[in-house]
Amino acid sequence: MSNHYYSDKPQVAHDRRATEAELRGWKLRFVTDAGVFSKSGIDYGSRVLIDAIELTAGAHVLDVGCGYGPIGLTAAKLVPEGHVTMIDINERAVELSRENAKANGITNVTVMQSNLLSEVNQRDFDAVLTNPPIRAGKEIVHTIFEQAYQHLKVGGSLWIVIQKKQGAPSAKAKLESLFGRVEEVTKDKGYRIFKAVKTKDSSEG
Repeated sequence: MSNHYYSDKPQVAHDRRATEAELRGWKLRFVTDAGVFSKSGIDYGSRVLIDAIELTAGAHVLDVGCGYGPIGLTAAKLVPEGHVTMIDINERAVELSRENAKANGITNVTVMQSNLLSEVNQRDFDAVLTNPPIRAGKEIVHTIFEQAYQHLKVGGSLWIVIQKKQGAPSAKAKLESLFGRVEEVTKDKGYRIFKAVKTKDSSEG
């Protein structure tokens, strides 16, 4: 388990490499490494999510499972007057995200190691973004949905990408049990982008 990207301390030997990607019109540089998600380059699902997300310039955003940072750092460029908190259980991913933020001159981010959303327990966000760790199992993925709901402001949105063959129908059903409104924003090569909007305070039931 310690060599999976969702472990806290990957034991696999380092294999650092540099890659570039154009995301939402910005050319960004990333250093990746063994033991983190999609080390060979930005995966297709993350790209579909990055292209789909809509954020206001002053939004406070949470990126859950940030990996080496493509989703969260692009979001930070989209919210120049806002702030993005990036979390991952994987300490190697956290270090890479910090390094990549600095390399790209992105300062409106905070990167933290966190088991699920445990380290942001006193904070609320306008948007939560996640390419969830499917291999960690459905229970973990659904827990992310539940905790994201708790940490969203009323009117805030959870944006997720998931493949149909990896459980998109059950993910959508789980989202619909939590959120007031769930829509499929786009689909591309089997990937589904869901936007789930929190329409009332969770204390109202």
